[in-house]
Amino acid sequence: MQLVKPGEGRLFLSPLVIFLLLFLGFPAIVNLVYSISSVSFENLRAPELSGLGNYLDVVNDRYFWQASWFSLRFGIITALAECVIGLFLAIFLNPLLGKRPYLMAPLMLPLMVAPAMVGLMYRLVLHEFAGPVPYYLWMWFGNSPAFLDADNAFKTLVVIETLQWTPFAFLLFHTAYSAIPTDVREAASLDGARGWMMLTKIELPLIMPTLAIAFFIRFIDGFRVFDNIYALTGAGAGGSTTSLSIYIYQAFIKQGAIGKAVAASVILFIASLVVLYALTALGGRRKGRS
Repeated sequence: MQLVKPGEGRLFLSPLVIFLLLFLGFPAIVNLVYSISSVSFENLRAPELSGLGNYLDVVNDRYFWQASWFSLRFGIITALAECVIGLFLAIFLNPLLGKRPYLMAPLMLPLMVAPAMVGLMYRLVLHEFAGPVPYYLWMWFGNSPAFLDADNAFKTLVVIETLQWTPFAFLLFHTAYSAIPTDVREAASLDGARGWMMLTKIELPLIMPTLAIAFFIRFIDGFRVFDNIYALTGAGAGGSTTSLSIYIYQAFIKQGAIGKAVAASVILFIASLVVLYALTALGGRRKGRS
């Protein structure tokens, strides 16, 4: 029995296609035009084509590469830390949460706070002259590091980002770990699997897709981070905490170099597509081998 006539499928898809063209296609075309144009707020409606000059300005700008290196390091380190800590908590707390699932609520509280608010909160708490943490460290130990200076700001941001978003990874891992069938564990126990062997040979392979998804999501979020870093340190001393998102914001808003900012966004978009395609291809190969 044929429920859909030939050609009706395209008709059903037309609203989605129109939506994508209007809300994604048109802005993408405008951004491509701006990226090869000499454009500012004065001639925003009538940009002058200038070729690939904006892309050359971005590529030759050392601050762009400094921001790219910051975003790459920040994304990888925070994603690894969140996944490792989240996996440990998911395994360690699984018996307790199985008996008292309501304890999951307070563990998720950091996710309820907006990242910009987290940045402002830690900016007050860690302020070198007015913050309570430096004050008590100085009072108790006679010394306190400058948490937000150029030397320590990166480590401070990594710790803050990890504290806020580890519950996200923990939630995914706890769900996946709890969903492992009981009969699988029982069969492995009958074969002699215990403790570390059970974890590495049975449980971790079963939740590995969740681990990969969580790492990928957190890496993307860390790579494009903006709000909490901008609220906490801004661009930082000498651009030490300038992420790619902050670099684009400064070029667009503070410098008025719209073409340069859009060109940097296009480069970031293309790089993201390449990474996404590589990860998808790698996942497809592993799935084919298995």
